[in-house]
Amino acid sequence: MQPQLEDVVVWAKTAGQILKDGFGKKHQIQYKSAIDLVTEMDKKSEEYLITQIRGKFPNHTIIGEESGKSKGSDQDGVWLIDPLDGTSNYAHGVPIFSVSMAYQYQGEIQLGVVYDPMLDECYTAVKGQGAYLNQEKIDVSKTTEMVNAMLVTGFPYNVHHTQDDNLDYFANFIKNAQAVRRLGSAALDLCYVAAGRLDGYWEIQLQAWDAAAGILILAEAGGVVTTLDGSPFTLTPPYAMVAANPVIHAKMLEIVHQTKNGKS
Repeated sequence: MQPQLEDVVVWAKTAGQILKDGFGKKHQIQYKSAIDLVTEMDKKSEEYLITQIRGKFPNHTIIGEESGKSKGSDQDGVWLIDPLDGTSNYAHGVPIFSVSMAYQYQGEIQLGVVYDPMLDECYTAVKGQGAYLNQEKIDVSKTTEMVNAMLVTGFPYNVHHTQDDNLDYFANFIKNAQAVRRLGSAALDLCYVAAGRLDGYWEIQLQAWDAAAGILILAEAGGVVTTLDGSPFTLTPPYAMVAANPVIHAKMLEIVHQTKNGKS
């Protein structure tokens, strides 16, 4: 049995309401690393989502940000969930965060839902059926010139300790694009590109649960998602990607190539 979009939307929205109800309150913050936070609300949201999935699909495998991988007897059906994408924002009272849920069957993402509870915006996609925002069809932007493009990115949690810190890419993109933003939720980054609000996105150290739903939503909206060298993006490490409308995507890959070769 395959999951129904309507059920997943209800689950994502309910988890989002859990987060919204706790927003702005004092939280129990733990540190997974120097700048990688987790709150009790991440765990509460994830516990709810896992309970719903297990109730309907007891044999599916679930990969969650906080609980890790919970293997089921059905290895074909896999859920990738981020119960709170944008934990740092949430913990600091910044209202930019989301719930991200994706269902993968035999290695292919079949369904994706990203819900922003603060704006009550629900992005959805089923493979081959287009992308939607609150049930209205969405498409990527038609921007064709990099100088007119607004881009978005993120930075790795080990940015203090690695040379692969995205700063060289950032420097070259900011010189060529109209602007570069950093929202703090990879799932929303991808959805904003899908909706045409932003024109392109890149990031060099993601996790599968960050990107799985947003990748399908963006692809179904007409966007292109690849690795930094232009190869098809797959949910296998390293999770580094360029995602944009088709024209801007090609131009972003050129800048990535120039950056790798030490040019600006």
